Amino acid sequence: MNVFRLAGDITHLISILVLLLKIYATKSCSGISLKTQELYALVFVARYLDLVTDFISVYNTIMKIVFIVSSLSIVWCMKMHPFIKRSYDKVQDTFRHYFLILGCFVLALLIHEKFTIQELLLMLVVVSARSDGTVSWTGDNTNTLMLGRVFWAFSIYLEAVAILPQLVLLQRSGNVDNLTAQYVFFLGYSFITSDFHVNCLSMQNFYHRT
Repeated sequence: MNVFRLAGDITHLISILVLLLKIYATKSCSGISLKTQELYALVFVARYLDLVTDFISVYNTIMKIVFIVSSLSIVWCMKMHPFIKRSYDKVQDTFRHYFLILGCFVLALLIHEKFTIQELLLMLVVVSARSDGTVSWTGDNTNTLMLGRVFWAFSIYLEAVAILPQLVLLQRSGNVDNLTAQYVFFLGYSFITSDFHVNCLSMQNFYHRT
């Protein structure tokens, strides 16, 4: 296992635990950006779509489940919990994160692993109309693999900017408690290590192709 991936997983897990500790110990999510939490939930769901189709290892499967469930539970707490949602600062947390989602998805469509013009054309005609008016799916296996690479790239790009709403909220509020500061620190460190891991994989793929 790549040491940088392990370090990234552990530090991101620590950041989630720190955030959950803050939320449940203080019954408050003040200083936490819901927009950032929604972005991370989308990152993990998009990245781990293969959870039910591919098995790599027990560790890999457990970490996928932990990241998806924990991120979704944090979003649920901030939006639905009767006490915690009262402390959420909607006035300050106004970052338009849907622009980040749209931009990252468009970028993922254009730039992803082993992209070819043929794949783009195939994606545009995934659904074709028959002469009798019914709809059929063409090239299922190829399309599935291609879309998997698109969503993986989307998750990578989105993760790179997911922390922006949190940073903007901290700048606006100007009041950061210790647990929130620790959460942001571990989140940033996990991004640095995981980003290094992704770059290493990209270089390996490049040298293998050349």
